[in-house]
Amino acid sequence: MLKGGAEWLSSRAGRTLDFIGREPVVAWLGMPRLNGRMWSKNTINICKIGMRGKRFSIRSALHVENGGVMEEKPQLYGSELQGFAERVAACNGGKARSSEFLAFKIEEHTLGYIHYLLVQRLKQFAEVFIIEGEEDFSRVPGSSTSSCMTLMPSLTSPEMRTEAVGRCLESLRDEGLIKGWRNELYPVVSTYGERPFFLLERAAAKLFGIRAYGVHMNGYVNIDGEKYLWVARRSDTKSTYAGKLDHIVAGGQPEGISCKENVIKECDEEAGIPRELANKAVAVGAVSYDQIHDDCYSRDVLFCYDLELPVDFQPCNKDGEVQSFERIPVLEVLKIIRDTEEYKTNCALVVIDFFIRHGYITPEQKGYLHLIRSLRSGDIL
Repeated sequence: MLKGGAEWLSSRAGRTLDFIGREPVVAWLGMPRLNGRMWSKNTINICKIGMRGKRFSIRSALHVENGGVMEEKPQLYGSELQGFAERVAACNGGKARSSEFLAFKIEEHTLGYIHYLLVQRLKQFAEVFIIEGEEDFSRVPGSSTSSCMTLMPSLTSPEMRTEAVGRCLESLRDEGLIKGWRNELYPVVSTYGERPFFLLERAAAKLFGIRAYGVHMNGYVNIDGEKYLWVARRSDTKSTYAGKLDHIVAGGQPEGISCKENVIKECDEEAGIPRELANKAVAVGAVSYDQIHDDCYSRDVLFCYDLELPVDFQPCNKDGEVQSFERIPVLEVLKIIRDTEEYKTNCALVVIDFFIRHGYITPEQKGYLHLIRSLRSGDIL
């Protein structure tokens, strides 16, 4: 029992519960309030309230001990790192809506998550997509955890699946349901490097919630002992994050090319970096995140690269996706990311990782280890 007679059953950390009298109101980020409206039974088990007319809140990470609320856990981050934590959180939002998505499986492997509205549309392609388990979505979307969407068992090879799914997606594209068609295929895998179950149009990756991969490169220069980062500004005509700050080079990881070859290709297209120089890019790790936005589930792993560039090198964009480049001292870039939202959200994660690896963020700053762990909030494997 909590003080005042409220009985605590369970909740997820990281949210706020507000209670007014005997009627609980759950104020979850990204979730509707109760008061008779839809909510997921998997999200929280509600307390029984024993107070009348008095309002109180139980904030995230409260200790409940010896029958009472004892104390709040201390803040994870000090002021120096709080802004970076917010940039990471921006890439991992919306997870309270996960009950709206149905698992997408092939051969017992969970490969993605599809919003229930798209599930309803895909069911109309009965020769390709089927649902195993409960098919009634009229109650609470995604409430049947035993259900999943899969492909017809007759589609036994990656080639057959790629062709069949591709036909369906082209129909959805023609209906205007899939935007930004790229004619670029992503591998649908259970973990990176394995043989794909099939290949999926890049524009549909987030709609299917598959684990997608990309390469992001920090290009930097050393001048008199001070590091500078080359910062790109995205074209104002880009369909996503127009005008935002970006890496000198970044791109999705398609099928049929290695990460290193992809970096070299993107170096040429995006910054005019010749092969002999791009080949010196060093693989330095990966960051990951999971984010639900609109009806999409982004589950991305970004392979990180560093490339030290000559002082006299000047980037030159070839594909029209960048409007300008600027060489900025790392300490200034640090302030931009910490204090503003000028950077494309997932690029901020890769640059924060650069700050840590190059000693601009240190163990003396409160929240150092939490920040390192948060940069891999999505499943890597």
